Amino acid sequence: MSGTYILALDQGTTSSRAIVFDENARPVAAGQRTFTQHFPSPGRVEHNAEEIWSSQLDAAREAIASAGISPSEIAAIGITNQRETTLVWDRGTGTPIGPAIVWQDRRTAALCEDLKKRGLEPYIRETTGLVVDAYFSATKISWMLEHVPGARARAEAGELLAGTVDSWLIWKLTGGASHVTDVTNASRTMLFDIGKLEWDAKLLQELNIPASMLPDVLMSGADFGRTLPQWFDGASIPISSVLGDQQAALFGHACVEAGHAKNTYGTGCFILLNTGTDRVDSDHGLLSTIAWGWRDELHYALEGSVFVAGAAVEWLKDGLNLIEDPDESERLASEVEDSGGVVIVPAFTGLGAPYWDMYARGAVFGLTRGTQPGHIARATLESLALQTRDVTNAMEKDSGIPLKELRVDGGAVKNNILMQFQADILGLEVVRTEQAETTALGAAMLAGLQCGLWEREQFRSFNPPAAHFRPQMKAGLRERTYRRWQNAIGRTRGWEDPEES
Repeated sequence: MSGTYILALDQGTTSSRAIVFDENARPVAAGQRTFTQHFPSPGRVEHNAEEIWSSQLDAAREAIASAGISPSEIAAIGITNQRETTLVWDRGTGTPIGPAIVWQDRRTAALCEDLKKRGLEPYIRETTGLVVDAYFSATKISWMLEHVPGARARAEAGELLAGTVDSWLIWKLTGGASHVTDVTNASRTMLFDIGKLEWDAKLLQELNIPASMLPDVLMSGADFGRTLPQWFDGASIPISSVLGDQQAALFGHACVEAGHAKNTYGTGCFILLNTGTDRVDSDHGLLSTIAWGWRDELHYALEGSVFVAGAAVEWLKDGLNLIEDPDESERLASEVEDSGGVVIVPAFTGLGAPYWDMYARGAVFGLTRGTQPGHIARATLESLALQTRDVTNAMEKDSGIPLKELRVDGGAVKNNILMQFQADILGLEVVRTEQAETTALGAAMLAGLQCGLWEREQFRSFNPPAAHFRPQMKAGLRERTYRRWQNAIGRTRGWEDPEES
């Protein structure tokens, strides 16, 4: 190993970022490039695969230049990426056969319904840990093979490769020498047996996807290849870690033991619970997935997603004009002692985990003549925490593992009122960690471990707590507040009659 820096590539849905971390895992410089979102028709979301690549390369070069270091000083690269987004490209030329189909894309919903009608849903759940949904990669590959002229014949002749964004970046960085992915990204494809750790032959056959297209699957910390010298001023840098973005955030919080959980508050919320070396299947609307793998150790996780979190705060700004900036929500909420009995269910696009009700619609309950804007703001913030409790309750029921604490990241964690209420409604300590770039940090931490820059004992100190929020609400009030929330949830469910839509 040479070099004392780690370069983390953070390839997201709307931008590609890169961060240089020093020998103490502190960020020293960053680069970022946005890229175009394509919406060719309702329900379709696409990215230009070459633009993903060029934006990520430019961001990496910018970060290195801003750090004032030579690429030869970088010990390793770690990659974290938007999950499920899928690409197919020519094995010989590297030319994509079409746009990348983004995780948000719904064009394969009919194919998913067909899989259910064929009775495959229980098998898919048992094998992959996932529900049958257009969200995942499998049906996206199948769709491209059916709808891009000549793709089926080329795939069967071994001329095409398929992969998620991590595989595409590695293939480009290594000049086609490595067609690989890691266990976390593979576990989000709906093609991967998360028990046997291999592509599932039955699912490949059912979806008519040639196995020759798919990448080799490695642990999250592994030898993924080396970059071509031409990309970074003659340096050939080892790629030492790959993690899907939510798993990277889990690792960045050092949630490496059973019972450790994190919540990322973004547009929605992604809550992951490390369930240890044993896979836990969900009976309460959650997904079973792989948390991370390194050397001979593999950890599983339960995952629950909340559709509307930060988007509810945006609604206060854009929909109600109560605030001019999302950061003002804390000031407005602080004008009142509590929500004044107001409950807001922000089911703008239905309810996610653990309900999975696409027909639910948002509602405001408990209005009185004394309701003020501060009550509306406070109830909106509380809805993020209450939805999180819905998911953590399901996690504890499924796993039998009591949560030890909840580590948090994302834009909303700056809001102290929200964080305190989160601790209160969970009856659990909430820990806001020092580093905001938790996703990139997770990829960097694992890359540093893999390349030998750090020892495992060290990395727990790389993202120390910055603030602790401990429950202050009495247990009786906590449960009354939560029962009121569940009552409101029940009233929003099935609000829109599918027969009338």
